[in-house]
Amino acid sequence: MITAVDKASVKQLQNEWERSLKGVITKSFFPKIADRLKLRINATRNFTSIVNGHGNIKTYLYKYKIIESPMCSCDEGEQAVDHFLYECKLLEHERDRLKAAVIRSENWPISKHKLGIKFYKNFKEFANSLLIEKVQCVNMRR
Repeated sequence: MITAVDKASVKQLQNEWERSLKGVITKSFFPKIADRLKLRINATRNFTSIVNGHGNIKTYLYKYKIIESPMCSCDEGEQAVDHFLYECKLLEHERDRLKAAVIRSENWPISKHKLGIKFYKNFKEFANSLLIEKVQCVNMRR
């Protein structure tokens, strides 16, 4: 439970979070600091990559000129967070398990915010089940 002193700190953090131009993808999963603080997140490489859009995701690697193309190996779009979550045909099996958990009480597609908060456990299982290398096939420039 958040105490009165903690509430003031959380409010200040929330104001800073909302003013910042950074962390756009992370904010889409965790727009409210108080909601995020209620979770006990055991961060893994895949989970962190998806929640912040960094790491071994082609749009991120392409942005920094590490690879020649942001296109996913499925050839149906750029490999970005939304593509992983909602579109990539190479991840249908993994996504179907996540969708099955969500559609018990919500419609699909679901917002990243609800995935991050309401369906955190299922979302984390989805992220951790991904073999990002399965959809990577990266041609490095270096």
